[in-house]
Amino acid sequence: MIRPSVLVFALLISLPAWYRLLFDQLELTQVLIRFLIAVPIAAVLLAGFRFVTSGYGVTEETPAAPGERVD
Repeated sequence: MIRPSVLVFALLISLPAWYRLLFDQLELTQVLIRFLIAVPIAAVLLAGFRFVTSGYGVTEETPAAPGERVD
């Protein structure tokens, strides 16, 4: 299933085409094709972003030394 963030990002990528549709500079089929092309591109870009940022904020806990009290 496609994540909602991917669809929103694809909509942002294809927003200039939707804008041109309002002024009758593009046909609806062309705008929808551009949106469908933007969906896998947005999925790949967001997957790469999630991969790069997945390690941020993760701290490795050091094991307690023998005889050290753990609360």
